Amino acid sequence: MAGTTAIEWTDATWNPVTGCTKISAGCDNCYAERFSERFRGTPGHPFERGFDLMLRPERLEQPLAWKSPKMIFVNSMSDLFHKQVPFSFVDRVFDTMEKADWHTFQILTKRSSRMRDYVNRRHADDAAPSHIWLGTSVEDGSRKSRIRHMQQMNASIRFLSVEPLIGPMGRMDLGRIDWVIVGGESGPRARPMHPDWVREVRDQCNEAGVAFFFKQWGGVRPKSGGRTLDGKEWSQLPCVSPTRGEFRSPRSRAGDR
Repeated sequence: MAGTTAIEWTDATWNPVTGCTKISAGCDNCYAERFSERFRGTPGHPFERGFDLMLRPERLEQPLAWKSPKMIFVNSMSDLFHKQVPFSFVDRVFDTMEKADWHTFQILTKRSSRMRDYVNRRHADDAAPSHIWLGTSVEDGSRKSRIRHMQQMNASIRFLSVEPLIGPMGRMDLGRIDWVIVGGESGPRARPMHPDWVREVRDQCNEAGVAFFFKQWGGVRPKSGGRTLDGKEWSQLPCVSPTRGEFRSPRSRAGDR
């Protein structure tokens, strides 16, 4: 687990799985793959096998050793719901998260139907605990089916990561969605993000009472374009509350309500 992270919407990362394979256009310039492959073949390095998918059972209980509450991004270097990750291993990840209930865990997948099916089996009688936030990546309007999968899931907090936003989203159904993150792509082959695409998502979040977090404009370097949208930083997070439209700001960061 990384004790700190540059990701604006979380406090730490935890990677009980590393590596992945591409599934849609949003994966084309994957930052995790680019980072991991730099170390392929380096003896003894955690990424000696580059971005090959690997289970890391020795990391399964890491969050239990963190005594102060953190927001933890689960598998920043992989996808927990990749088809090569057996559900028996996913069970062990969820076992740890359910035990470590002083943390907030943020799980993000592009395999949204697999996440939905797993969560609905595990939590058939009640929603997943409110400290486990479940999300999917949606890079443009062609991937809205992932939003429907989230809406069908027995979750307490559902979120969307609209990053990298590589095309307009169009009209979205944000029913049962609690939080939306938007960000531009970064890296040497970053695809540009049009400001109107971002405004369109922000305005729909405002209309629906959904927390909106603008992460970055992107570019060659992640921070090169800043994260101000129309003169304002948007840093909303959902309240763990049954009342829609209530937001809270990230821990130890300036934000708006």
